[in-house]
Amino acid sequence: MNGLRNDSNNHSNTKAITTITLDPIEFLELMQLHDSAFPIGTYTHSFGLETYIQRNQVYDKKSLLSWCRTYLHGNLAYGDGILLKESMANPDLSMLLTLDQLAHAQKLAKESREGSLKIGRQFLQTVKPLSSHTLVLSWIDLVQKKKAKGHFSINYGAYAASRGYSIDAALVSFLYSSVASLVHNAVRSIPLGQTTGVQVIHALLHDCKSLAETIMQRTLEDVSNQAFGIELASMEHEHLYSRLFIS
Repeated sequence: MNGLRNDSNNHSNTKAITTITLDPIEFLELMQLHDSAFPIGTYTHSFGLETYIQRNQVYDKKSLLSWCRTYLHGNLAYGDGILLKESMANPDLSMLLTLDQLAHAQKLAKESREGSLKIGRQFLQTVKPLSSHTLVLSWIDLVQKKKAKGHFSINYGAYAASRGYSIDAALVSFLYSSVASLVHNAVRSIPLGQTTGVQVIHALLHDCKSLAETIMQRTLEDVSNQAFGIELASMEHEHLYSRLFIS
């Protein structure tokens, strides 16, 4: 994990996100979607982090921050981040089905795939009463009939597009929420103090912004998996002696 470069440095043509303009209601809706109390089950998943904790490789502020940056720049940067962006840029059922299949294939570990599906399906169940948009209701129908798998990044992208959120606002908030939830889980499982958790999340804010800028320049040809250590840790997770999290 040490020495990982910020991916935004590799794209000289990356367009900086200087301002994100949101209607006050849109801003509040995004806050609600990413609130820790929003019932989609992120608090039950560690996506391999628990394995690193039990190996004593993540045990303090510095090691947690390093792991989170690897998760952001090696995992989300080449997978869910791009898929979310594309699902918002091309919000039709045919494209969503293609992106959903890519999301399934990109997650090498069974626990990573199942974690994404569980969170994704709970997300759809939660937002269904909030939406009357044809795209969202049609997508929910496909997932319920098992004609689509329903990965979280795709479901979130479809809903965000239906609400008219800007891609950069939805993307940067998705990156923040994804890593913040893992920090909260680490705080209670290592354990660490709440103040340490706040400091780690604060240190990651610029990572979320710069990574969103990089992802905005990427295409589906960039989808890959650059976080093999995290995927292997996810595979190992089901064999741990004791587990606090599902993945």
